[in-house]
Amino acid sequence: MFRYRHTPFLLFLTVLVALTGGLLSCSQYSTGTVSKGYHNLTAHYNAYVIARDEINEAERVLFKNRQENYNQLLPILLPVDSNATAPVKQELEDAIKKASLIPERHQNSNWLDDAYNLIGRARLLKQDLPNAIEVFKYVNTKGTNENDKHTALVGLMRAYVEGGDYTNALNVAEYLRTQPLNNGNTRDFYLTKAYLHQRAGEYATAVGILEATFPSLKKGEKTARLHLIAGQLYDLIEQPAKAVEQYQQVLRSRPTYDQSFYANLYAIQSNGLTGDQKRMAQSSETFDRLLNDRKNEDLKDKIYFTMGLLEARSGHIDQAIKRYSQSIQAAGSNTTQVPYTYLEIGKLYFEKKTDYLNAKVYYDSALALLPKQSPDYATLLSRKTTLDEFVQYKTTIRTDDSLLALAKLDPAALDQLLDKVIDQREKEDKERAALAQQIIDKATNGNSTVVPGATNSNLAPGERWVLYNPIALSQGKQEFGVKWSNRPLEDNWRRTNKEESAAIAGVNSPVQGGSPSVQAINPNPTLPNSQAAQATDATMALATGRKSQKEGMKLKIPFAPGAQVAANQRIESALYKLGKLYKFQFNQPVDAIQTFEQLLSRYPSTIQKPEVYYLLYLSNEQLSRESSWKDKLLAEYPNTSYARLTGKVVNQTTDSEAQAQKTYTEIYELYKANNPTEALARAENALGRLAGSQLEDKLALLRVILIGRVKPIDAYRQALAEYVRDYPGSQLLPNVKEMQAAAEQTAANRK
Repeated sequence: MFRYRHTPFLLFLTVLVALTGGLLSCSQYSTGTVSKGYHNLTAHYNAYVIARDEINEAERVLFKNRQENYNQLLPILLPVDSNATAPVKQELEDAIKKASLIPERHQNSNWLDDAYNLIGRARLLKQDLPNAIEVFKYVNTKGTNENDKHTALVGLMRAYVEGGDYTNALNVAEYLRTQPLNNGNTRDFYLTKAYLHQRAGEYATAVGILEATFPSLKKGEKTARLHLIAGQLYDLIEQPAKAVEQYQQVLRSRPTYDQSFYANLYAIQSNGLTGDQKRMAQSSETFDRLLNDRKNEDLKDKIYFTMGLLEARSGHIDQAIKRYSQSIQAAGSNTTQVPYTYLEIGKLYFEKKTDYLNAKVYYDSALALLPKQSPDYATLLSRKTTLDEFVQYKTTIRTDDSLLALAKLDPAALDQLLDKVIDQREKEDKERAALAQQIIDKATNGNSTVVPGATNSNLAPGERWVLYNPIALSQGKQEFGVKWSNRPLEDNWRRTNKEESAAIAGVNSPVQGGSPSVQAINPNPTLPNSQAAQATDATMALATGRKSQKEGMKLKIPFAPGAQVAANQRIESALYKLGKLYKFQFNQPVDAIQTFEQLLSRYPSTIQKPEVYYLLYLSNEQLSRESSWKDKLLAEYPNTSYARLTGKVVNQTTDSEAQAQKTYTEIYELYKANNPTEALARAENALGRLAGSQLEDKLALLRVILIGRVKPIDAYRQALAEYVRDYPGSQLLPNVKEMQAAAEQTAANRK
């Protein structure tokens, strides 16, 4: 009985001891078979698989939600973007928590390296690049599985690329190139390396690596996208035939509709570059088919844009502009394509038509709509700044010339001319008001599809409301600035006599209490609403308004001698700067020559004469023309830096080195004797004779120092700048740059 009663207790104790021993043997630090099996199983299914699936789903969502800009080169890999990953941020954080369970609880499992790689991937997608880099480095250093270490290195290379550290990314790539990678790592390595070279602007290398990747990829949307990118890369390196092959591969890779649409358009563009006449003949039919396809209703702007590109490449500039205009009109509310269309029109006006005024208008419109992260933005902004200067100088010349001409007219002729200007303005105002009313009527009566708040993009450009027409808006701003300059936002901003204008405005304005203030001008209060009184009021207001406008115009006319001198100085400066723009920014030597010659003709005593001579010499030399400007420069200004820049030819009158040393010593002694004026005159006279000698740069520096002693700070700063330009190889250059920095600081302190 005793044994029977205690048997359950002994069995329970035995099971308890066995379970305790089993749990103790499953410690994450144990190397036993049972322990490793338990931790491998738990780490795999309770952590790794869940974290992996969450990251894969996050990447799938990011790829699905991507916004492709087909006007630009597509990135081979989607760049990490914290804004784009916001919708999947929670999934990525959960994946990191799940994957972190493995190093926390399952140290002896086979999934430790995989877990760290998942953590690195998730942090990379979150744009947490420093921590992602640390994780991948840890796996490479501490990992036990070679494939996992290679996976980490591919991730490390991607993190370096996203951070713009291309040097370290290339170092990792060079190491991986020598390693035996499995299929998955080989594919990811090739794609990441191609992405690295694409980001670095090495398109030929990028597309070569991408080509090697295609055999390992399955057909589908992702592969079709890569073929499309390969075609773009071949276009950029001017291999259109290979680009066409890649665009054809897009159509064989089960693409999306957008991918097939753009592959067809890109192929047509590339055929235009190959000169394939047969395929070019087919492009017209292709365009008709695409335009008539209802699925392309919201893509017509892209079709017209492509037609414009082909016309431009064929040299049909006006026809290209017409097609681009059709693209803008077909864009509707989707303005994604519009800035790139404006950009292409601007390029045609700038490069083909050399019509810089129209080019500026289209560049302004493009810049207003172009995303700042666009690779074209910085270049476009720089060109816009140059065109702004161009318009400013042209406007200054035209305006001041006109005002000077008006100042020479007799009073009667001037009044007659101003009356014509006012009549023209009133006529234009009425035409604009009529056009605005016409647009309102169309929208109100349902004669068009315009709705309140829409951009009127379905209207012809001339019928669009100005605030929704970027071209007209830019032109209006420019015209307003020229005519009125900067004006405060206030009533009667055009009036020169505000009190008089207020009185005029008060004629038909309600006073406090809501009744019209007609008694101020109507002597007979018994007839406040008579037609005669209304006509008299209108006539008086009109006459007073015209008088105010005339007075405002006359205030701008430089009748006084001092005002005329100031106007001529503005014209002189504008001609000089405009010529330099033509020469250096626009590379138009013919226009530069005409502008500089006009400057010398109108202002023969200009202080810029030596430089203008030199630039005329360079411009004629660029055109392979014979000219006398070099001789005039050497004859009239032999001691200037511009004369030395013409070639620094040592002529027969050049002093010997011994004589040069003697000349330099004499000038230096004058400097030491506190006679800088005489020393400067001697230095400038001797500098031409010492051209080509070993002491030339030394004497030039002494001249700069003497200028600093004798002349104002601005002349000293200019002399320093000329020295830096003229003697880039001089051993004295470091000292000159220190002097230049000190001079700039002094000038800044004086302001």
